[in-house]
Amino acid sequence: MNNFIVLSINVFASLFIVVLGFIVLSVIIFYFRDITQTKHAIRRNYPVIGRFRYFFERQGEFFRQYFFALDREEMPFNRAERSWVYRAAKDVDHTAAFGSTQSLEVTGTVMFMNCAFPTLDEEALDPSNVTLGPYCKTPYTTNSIFNISGMSFGALSKPAVRALSKGAKLAGCWYNTGEGGLSPYHLEGGGDIVFQIGTAKYGVRDDNGNLSTAKLKEIAAHEQVKMFEIKLSQGAKPGKGGMLPGRKVNAEIAKIRGIPEGQDSISPNGHLEIKKPSDILDMLATVRNATGKPTGFKAVIGEYTWLETLFAEINHRGIESAPDFITIDSADGGTGAAPQSLLDSVGLPLRESLPLVINLLEKHGLRERVKVIASGKLIVPSKVAWALALGADFVVSARGHMFALGCIQAMQCNKDTCPTGITTHDKRLQRGLNVADKAQRVANYNKYVHYGAGLIAHSCGVSSARELKREHVRIVQESGLSEPLDKIYENYK
Repeated sequence: MNNFIVLSINVFASLFIVVLGFIVLSVIIFYFRDITQTKHAIRRNYPVIGRFRYFFERQGEFFRQYFFALDREEMPFNRAERSWVYRAAKDVDHTAAFGSTQSLEVTGTVMFMNCAFPTLDEEALDPSNVTLGPYCKTPYTTNSIFNISGMSFGALSKPAVRALSKGAKLAGCWYNTGEGGLSPYHLEGGGDIVFQIGTAKYGVRDDNGNLSTAKLKEIAAHEQVKMFEIKLSQGAKPGKGGMLPGRKVNAEIAKIRGIPEGQDSISPNGHLEIKKPSDILDMLATVRNATGKPTGFKAVIGEYTWLETLFAEINHRGIESAPDFITIDSADGGTGAAPQSLLDSVGLPLRESLPLVINLLEKHGLRERVKVIASGKLIVPSKVAWALALGADFVVSARGHMFALGCIQAMQCNKDTCPTGITTHDKRLQRGLNVADKAQRVANYNKYVHYGAGLIAHSCGVSSARELKREHVRIVQESGLSEPLDKIYENYK
């Protein structure tokens, strides 16, 4: 026994010396590499030690949200918002104690005006049905206010898409495919689907990359596919096409999209067929005639005189030529990969673009014909209710439902290293994403957003969230006092 102990000590001592020697050797190598290189001043002036700067800088993204950030200060989504989503998704207590951590004095703060005579429980109603595409062969009717925004298979992993698909069915909402084509995993859950046509036309393109009516008909033949959305632009990168790194383009994704395996999937920054507003109506007509289903478009609003031209052209051609819906994406929308300059500085945020489009539709007499879908960081009930009050018919969210799947905002979406298995095709990392469990969490989250928006509506004295209007909301101004939303946007254009 004693000999064994002595032998063990000798072995561990030898291993320690070897490891220590390796560390010393590595330090020496790094030292000489750092003082001789000329690209990094910190490493040249502080050899070896300077390398820790990059390590701590990288780790700061992960630890900031846990140890240093306040509840309401983190971007793009703060801890208070994420925590609410997590609790709602898990169907645990999502109430709070001791008062709000949100300051009511900050410029832009939204405040709903409660009514002295709130709607009683027995007077509360479910959201009313809304029909999209009344001139289509197959219109789509739904009462779901909050739905899953575009997230493609490729950008998301297989289990993530499966969980969202099943969750959408449980929640009774729709799931937008994103621009990556229709996969078996979108269909698996049995829920309603919106098929998105991006600028590269993945899934509905011919051998030359042009829109194929034959493939449109194949997609439309699926009863679950309820609508088609032509993506002109998205909030995180207006004027830039979708980007999927080649390391995420495996054989299955390449087949669904109709592109080479292993190569970067970079969509054009616009549709070749669309050069002016009237071209939008032509493409809408092509898709709608081929599929028989409601068709609209998604865009970030920046320069907006083209909308005046578009709406005037609709009235010239006839009301049936109008898009069945317009999805307005906020300039602060999300994505897996985008240039920083576009993320930060291009396009209008939803607080400006949504009322602008609503007012223009009303001006041209098209408000009832064209349904409006709002998108952009609307992940909690108060923001959904705010968008409805501004005039939206529906709200969609991608990142809110990603949080419901378990996303921790690790900012790894573009690197195929997502630690929760949501945006990676690494099988080892995907193991942590249990499809059945996450599908239920998606449904729970969606349910509580609807419930929370309804609570706000009832407090304001209306029977359902769809009845919220601009007069129910006030916005805090620089003076610290609030102004009614209807007055702020009365003559907005």
